Amino acid sequence: MMNKQQVTLFPTNLEGTVTAPPSKSLSHRALICAGLSKGESFVENIVYSEDIIATMTALESLGVSFKKKQKGLLVKGVKRLRLGNHVVNCNESGSTIRFLIPLFSLTNKEVHFTGKASLLKRPQTIYEDIFEKLEKPLVYKNSKLVVNGSVEAMEYKIKGNVSSQFFTGLMFALPLLEDDSTIIIDGPLESKSYIDLTISVMEEFGVEIKEIENGYFIEGNQTYHPNNYRIEGDYSQSAFHLVGGVIGGYVETKDLNHESVQGDLAIIDIIQAMNGKVVFTENGYITELSKTKSTVVDINDCPDLGPIVALLASLSSGTTRIINAHRLRIKESDRIKSTVETLQLLGANITSEKDDIIVRGRKMLAGGVTVDSFNDHRIAMMVSIASSRCEKEVVLTNATAVNKSYPHFFEDFKSIGGKFK
Repeated sequence: MMNKQQVTLFPTNLEGTVTAPPSKSLSHRALICAGLSKGESFVENIVYSEDIIATMTALESLGVSFKKKQKGLLVKGVKRLRLGNHVVNCNESGSTIRFLIPLFSLTNKEVHFTGKASLLKRPQTIYEDIFEKLEKPLVYKNSKLVVNGSVEAMEYKIKGNVSSQFFTGLMFALPLLEDDSTIIIDGPLESKSYIDLTISVMEEFGVEIKEIENGYFIEGNQTYHPNNYRIEGDYSQSAFHLVGGVIGGYVETKDLNHESVQGDLAIIDIIQAMNGKVVFTENGYITELSKTKSTVVDINDCPDLGPIVALLASLSSGTTRIINAHRLRIKESDRIKSTVETLQLLGANITSEKDDIIVRGRKMLAGGVTVDSFNDHRIAMMVSIASSRCEKEVVLTNATAVNKSYPHFFEDFKSIGGKFK
């Protein structure tokens, strides 16, 4: 766990080997499925980031119990959903609150969801509309989102351009109802890879979601079954190390599944499209210092890659356009704004235009400045990797933001040659 608010980062060559941290997206999903299983499951390879702790704490309010073991977490699921704590603190985890609202609603008790101010600013419009139609409206009261009443087995029509987290939340809860449900997609579906991730984990715990022509069919009266499940390495977090090798030297990243359904596997295609050297190893990749070039990058299905792709573009010849970046505006920070402003301070030639980011590459960044993480873990990690190609040292404030998703990031950064104090 990072406990220093300020870090001074020094230019260096990045060379070394790192093991990918376990996927945060898969960890959330596996813990929820294990918690809904009647019996004991073992979830192997897990890191207790702030977001994961938020999900665990919330599940404990439903009666789920956890026991930490050397290689993972023993999860004792619930026979039936019962609400032990009416106030559920989701901290700053958007996944936690959106995954669990429908699930907690099944208790038919009044539940108060709370968390940091930035979390409560995130839109819950889809759920607001659903509960309004069910005549069980969501209410904001005293910095809390109040849920009082259950989702029902029915047909749900949801726009395809909203966060996949709403689809996932419904998918966790609807199989537990007696009757069947359908989710109809209105318009092109964005972030489908995250929905595929949900479906794949649910299948491992015995629950089936069927993809149909224009949505998903969810059979009712299903049961989650205990399972031993290993969390694979995270492409979202590893993207920083992979790009670090391309701009800084030679980095081997282990424990990345080449056949993963994680949407951020796209980082490999992006690096290669920009002429970056990627070597496939038995259980990961080696990325090497490369003369990268500009391209057009569509991050519609992989928005978490936005900051690190913008950094790579800043050090690539030509003009790169990162398109469909609208989802970046409702993250821990407005990531279009925070990415552009941070890289500008570091010396990059980068601007934004509506929901696109335009980057004109340079050979080096200047550094010699103090930049803030915007309390955003991905901005903090981007700045750290960027420091390797700065002419002068960089001071990063609010560095503890990495604890949200990757608490041992700076240890791993050091293992690949990162220099800081």
